[in-house]
Order: sequence, then C-alpha cells, then structure tokens
Amino acid sequence: MKTLFTVHIGEYLVGSYIEQYFRRVNVWVPSRDTGVDLLVSDSQNRRAVSLQVKFSKDYLVADMGPMFQKQLRACGWWTINQDKLRASPADFWVFVLHGFARRTIDFVIVPHRELGRRLRLIHDSQKIIQSYLWVTERRRCWETRGLQQKYRLQIANGEYREPRRDFTKWLNNWNPVERLNK
Repeated sequence: MKTLFTVHIGEYLVGSYIEQYFRRVNVWVPSRDTGVDLLVSDSQNRRAVSLQVKFSKDYLVADMGPMFQKQLRACGWWTINQDKLRASPADFWVFVLHGFARRTIDFVIVPHRELGRRLRLIHDSQKIIQSYLWVTERRRCWETRGLQQKYRLQIANGEYREPRRDFTKWLNNWNPVERLNK
C-alpha cells in the first residue's frame, strides 16, 4: 500500500447510504486508484458490484432562474471522458446530486455501458462530454446539456418526453445493491 488518501464526499454519501439501508452487505474502499471507488459485496463476500462515484455541487440555487427553483431538486454537472468511461472496470457509475435548497440527496446508478451508449446518442462522439443531470420534484431525472430553454422549462413542468435523455429508471434505483442484500 502506498500513501493514505481520503474518500471524497460523493463516495462517503454513497457508502453511508448503502450501510444505512442495506444491512447485509459490506462496503469496501480500494487501497489504490483502480477506476473503482467502492466495492459492495454480499455478507459472505461471494458476490460483488463495483461502483465509480461522481459528485457535483448543486447548480440550482446559484445558476438557475426563478422559473426552475420550485420544480427542480438538484442540477449537477460532470465532465466525462468517453475513453475512460468505455474502459471503466466499474459495473455502475453513481452520480450524486446533493440538492442545496431542500437538503436532498439523489443518486443516479447507471450501468457503465448503458451510460456510454446514452451519452453517445445524446452528444455524438465527443471525446469529452459535459453532462448535466437534473432531478425534478416529481422524481424524474433528465440529461439536459445542450437543450433549448423551452425544453428545459418542459422538464421543470413535467411535460418533456425524450427517451434518450430520460435517466429516471436509474434515479435512486439501488437494485444492484439490493440483490446482494439477501
């Protein structure tokens, strides 16, 4: 083992959530950077899922207009390198959205291959992708980077429909960990 390091806030929030709600799993932190931030195993350490965790500050309060304040819980921004995503050894990427105004925490838990496929559909073959994920008060999650203002308002008002940008099925969907919790 080399020098000591600390987990970042996103890793801490994910690990804490898992330990609080899934009592029959173990959460492991690698001793070096392997492209996996957390490993979650069943109580016998026979089966595991690996997680890459990404955290963003909330851009809702400081950067979004008043027309968005009541309808949205949190707005995050990530820079994703497509080559690193494609080569990722993690089973799932977890995006942590910590809503400042309402003190909410949401997790978007996406299989890494599906994340890559979706981002290529939305942003073509850009090597570096700027991705915005928004979580609404109606418990929907959308990738909004590059959308015109009228579509952003539709998202806030619950009227937007675009399957490629809809990440709701992964919003707070802890099924990969739940399967280990038995």
